[in-house]
Amino acid sequence: MSMICSVHEWYDMSADVAIPAEVLNKASQIRLAVLDVDGVMTDGRLYYDENGKELKAFHAQDGLGIKQLMRYGVAVAVITGRNSPIVANRMAELGIEHVFQGRENKLDTWLGLLDTLDVTAGECLYAGDDLIDLPILTRCGLPVSVPNGRPAVRACAAWVTPNAGGHGAARDVCDLLLQARGVLQDLIENYTAP
Repeated sequence: MSMICSVHEWYDMSADVAIPAEVLNKASQIRLAVLDVDGVMTDGRLYYDENGKELKAFHAQDGLGIKQLMRYGVAVAVITGRNSPIVANRMAELGIEHVFQGRENKLDTWLGLLDTLDVTAGECLYAGDDLIDLPILTRCGLPVSVPNGRPAVRACAAWVTPNAGGHGAARDVCDLLLQARGVLQDLIENYTAP
């Protein structure tokens, strides 16, 4: 993995990952990033305590990336097949306004969201990991999978994140979009300025 040694060196998210020019080009056109929750924002495992209460772990770096992305004018939404108060709380904490839970038919929800936000399918990135995500992945402008996604999902993705779901994959998406806009280096320099 790359390390930042100087604010004058370009950060490319990972020394092991080359981002194809066509992916960066598509990423520069994205106005809406839609993320699945289980398997993308979390590791996909379902945790329950002894009382049957569901637990989820979110990666803190994803949160900062999402906030930065929204600050630079990219709308962020989540569409998930499951219902969870934990998801509602985490998305509210991040300031994500468009949260759709319990959606087995994600496509209809996504089409409605595009209409509401006046965004075309080509201006939307969708990140998913399982078959339920395929109807959107096959229609959006920039389909993204996590490396732990199902083979059919990875096969239709234009880009696979360097990090697995729940381990910084959402941050990878955010950094990709910020890099494509030419603002990622400025963000880094803002944090390292004296």
